[in-house]
Amino acid sequence: MGFQLSARDRQRLAGVSPDLAAVVEAAAGAYNGRFTVLEGARSAQRQSRLLAQGVSQTLRSLHIPQPDGWAHAVDLAPLVEGTIPWEDWASFKRLAEVMKESAARLEIPLEWGGDWTTLKDGPHFQLPRGWRGKA
Repeated sequence: MGFQLSARDRQRLAGVSPDLAAVVEAAAGAYNGRFTVLEGARSAQRQSRLLAQGVSQTLRSLHIPQPDGWAHAVDLAPLVEGTIPWEDWASFKRLAEVMKESAARLEIPLEWGGDWTTLKDGPHFQLPRGWRGKA
């Protein structure tokens, strides 16, 4: 069970909080299948473009590096037969369960966009706003 992240996935984790990256790595080792890192850190300019396109609803995204210099959000997607099952919410929920379990084992708090009440964002995982890292 589990897999190792690809070089592309690891590249996409560059700039992401080491705590959150550790959760992603742990989840890869525990996940029964494969997933991909869609995006980690992004610039404020990219966030502005996503907002203008209607793809995002905020300029305060935790994908933008925080005061500690790290992005505190990552977007992940399960892979089923090499493709992302965008219409299969259960696949995203299974990935979220493994991410949450991995975060709990590492004692790192984690929020999943699929748990939000106003906008369900299945690929999105983030550290709580204001997270300062493991002491």
